[in-house]
Amino acid sequence: SAVEHRDERILVETRHHLITGALNLPRDGYRSRLTDYLNASERAFIPLTNAEIAPRDGSSEPVHKPFIVVSVSQVVFVCPADDTDDQA
Repeated sequence: SAVEHRDERILVETRHHLITGALNLPRDGYRSRLTDYLNASERAFIPLTNAEIAPRDGSSEPVHKPFIVVSVSQVVFVCPADDTDDQA
């Protein structure tokens, strides 16, 4: 039987950019969690769909791309985007 998948919106911070996009993960089981996916040693890139790329310094407007890959070596941190509490 085919493995069901789900898209999880994540926030990826690199040294120069904040990137929000959808990461396709198995619905459950092996590697269904974001941490499992990122800890897989063979992963050199994080593929994201429906991505928004914004410079951290605010120097320009965010850019939208239907698909990007982010080099794991450039990542400062990653977290789920949907449960962020933006409090001023």
